[in-house]
Amino acid sequence: MPEDATARRPAMVLLHGTRMSRAQWEPYRALLPEIDLVTVDLPGHGARVAEPFTRESALATIGAAVAEAGGGAVGRGRPPVLAGHSLGGYLAMMWAARHPDALGGLVLVGASADPRGPLTGVYRGFARALPVLGADRTAGAANALMRLLGARGEHADALPDGAAYAALPAAWDLVMREARPELLRAVRCPVTIVNGQLDQMRIHAGRFARAAGGARVVTVPAATHLMPSTHAEAVASTLREAVVGVHGPSSLST
Repeated sequence: MPEDATARRPAMVLLHGTRMSRAQWEPYRALLPEIDLVTVDLPGHGARVAEPFTRESALATIGAAVAEAGGGAVGRGRPPVLAGHSLGGYLAMMWAARHPDALGGLVLVGASADPRGPLTGVYRGFARALPVLGADRTAGAANALMRLLGARGEHADALPDGAAYAALPAAWDLVMREARPELLRAVRCPVTIVNGQLDQMRIHAGRFARAAGGARVVTVPAATHLMPSTHAEAVASTLREAVVGVHGPSSLST
């Protein structure tokens, strides 16, 4: 492809979920060949598993990725779409609220349960129980479940061990304290909210959509919270539609 055509390609920043890494999104390069994907490891995850997770380091990581996608090292000259799954979705929302003019679009995948809701106690209880359960044992059970639900090939290969659970208490505490749906009131770009039909994190999708001033809400049939690994084609289709909604169909010509 000519260099000037490459420069016109839209870009998307993809943020992974709890205990995952940038490898969660690597299979999407083949599913979205017309979009330049920028993926990162959040602190405490992937290649950065030894780093402590903090709000400042997480938001700085997102800022650097958006800058790369929007015109830095990658060189687009147009605002990128920022998308995140679970933890990554909540962090994406937090970053977007602080930088309302920096994005072309925002996609929240499995990240529309209000942290003040009834699930909070369940997640805090899990975080407290993790040292007793054992991180590696818990990761093994979680990975087995993901394979049972449909994670295959590269998606199964990307499943991590228990090391990243060390970042879970700090990451979830940040989400529960600060990731309110009201943050979306400050976001000025189009917002898409994506959930699996069986995802417990969809319970307040309407609340998030109203806070965003009328976000597009997508439900993936028969999918759970693990849909980026188990229903990748459906998630990729929604990501593609978000880019088209921002930049138009011609932006995806290759």
